[in-house]
Amino acid sequence: MNKNNLLYIFLLTIFTGSGLYAIPGTGESLPVKIIQRDPLKENQILYKGKVWRNLYSNVKGDQFLFSKDYLPGSLTMNGKSFKNLSINYDIYNDEIITPTNQGSILQLNKEMVDSFTLIFEYKTYRFKNTLEDSLTGIKGYVNVLYKGKSALYVKYKKEIQLLAVDDKYDLFYETYRIYFLKDGIVYQLTNKSDLLKILYQDKTRIKDFIKKNKLRISKKVPESFFPVIRYYDSISH
Repeated sequence: MNKNNLLYIFLLTIFTGSGLYAIPGTGESLPVKIIQRDPLKENQILYKGKVWRNLYSNVKGDQFLFSKDYLPGSLTMNGKSFKNLSINYDIYNDEIITPTNQGSILQLNKEMVDSFTLIFEYKTYRFKNTLEDSLTGIKGYVNVLYKGKSALYVKYKKEIQLLAVDDKYDLFYETYRIYFLKDGIVYQLTNKSDLLKILYQDKTRIKDFIKKNKLRISKKVPESFFPVIRYYDSISH
């Protein structure tokens, strides 16, 4: 490669950064078309949903998990990941909404959503879509507390209590269920006794583990089941 060609490549590198490139031997420059990323096109899969409208403005409270404000999070749709999103999880309808660049609010296509995360009060909550999981019988989004040989999920839900406020206004109230998945079978947990009945074959060892580690297991704290289930996985064959 001769010196003129090397000079041309050097000048091309410099001037393309400013939107210009030099024509060798003329001293002239021509504009270069800078290819910019198109966020709308790149996130096109996100926009395959429908416009969301709040149908429950007359109900006291709100239909969202944790907060009515958008929460930071991430999302995976059809295997493609999206980070640094603003998300709200409507647990009354079991749907995810997110604001768009055009100022509208979009309800995402649940059939395309694989999983998502929400960050609330410095804690990250991880959800998976079990919409098509006919084997377990669990439908929709579940919070994954543990996934090993077995799994521990929480399913959040909000209901509407009619005329609960001053006999005039309906009220949102939140409930949740704890699910333990073992050998392809789903069990609902309400207390420690439920778990011990399911794990009856290792009941003695598990009770010793709970006593030794001074564990308190309660439905009020779904995460309290996690250490016991993880221990069970470690001793099971």
